[in-house]
Amino acid sequence: MDFLRPATWREALEAKAAHPDATPIAGGTDVMVEINFDHRRPDVLLDLTGVPELTGWSEADGALRIGAGLPYSRLIDELGERVPGLAIASRTVGSPQIRNRGTLGGNLGSASPAGDGHPPLLASDAQIEVESVRGTRLIPAAEFYTGVKRNALAADELISAVRIAPATGPQQFSKVGTRNAMVIAVCTFAIALHPEQQRVGTGLGSAAPTPRRATDAEEFLSAELDWAGRRPLEDSVARRFGELVAQASSPIDDVRGTADYRRHALAVMARRTLSWVWQEHCSGRQECA
Repeated sequence: MDFLRPATWREALEAKAAHPDATPIAGGTDVMVEINFDHRRPDVLLDLTGVPELTGWSEADGALRIGAGLPYSRLIDELGERVPGLAIASRTVGSPQIRNRGTLGGNLGSASPAGDGHPPLLASDAQIEVESVRGTRLIPAAEFYTGVKRNALAADELISAVRIAPATGPQQFSKVGTRNAMVIAVCTFAIALHPEQQRVGTGLGSAAPTPRRATDAEEFLSAELDWAGRRPLEDSVARRFGELVAQASSPIDDVRGTADYRRHALAVMARRTLSWVWQEHCSGRQECA
């Protein structure tokens, strides 16, 4: 196995161009587990931990640019109030040690259906910034996942950052696992309210071959919510929203849960998170009490 350790982003891109089969490694929380259990034996490892351009974040033109190598712990501490849904999901990732090493870019590179970072990115209409020696392009999160642990990257491309707008409304994330911490999700759900557009965003995880949005549920709820008057949420609306979220999934039976349980859990999480974000949206208004 060859081990490449570029010191700059340009060197990393040149190395990837020269070795298209190279496996990038950032925090190593996924890749090293697969190597240690002999599930994967790449010919070339491309270590990105020494590339400083990947480890920061910035803001421009009303959007946050989160470097692919920014650890979850820093995302939580430094951006928790700006992207609350993503921060809530990041807090569910592994242990403190994993959050200190793991990165959003690594989560995207693995493209696991159970990745905790994916649903909030979908709900927030995030874009994935990818780059090669040929140039840079932006891929909408909804188009980034192409199959089980497959993504839309070309062979010579690396993930450089995630671009996401700061939250303009309440956001939530919910996760069901076989225990309370350090667990791969049975299923996950994210919701984001976009009041200025009178629109709802959603994201489902570990409930289909790829992370996905529940578009029918989004359209239904966006039309039903009383954005201006902020009337209390009707039970029938919450129930129908949960049903549509569950219908958007295509789960399987596996060692963590059955398909039927996943559909049931998604409906419950959708109703609960909806009640939380709507109450937060209505906070301070008498008619929402």
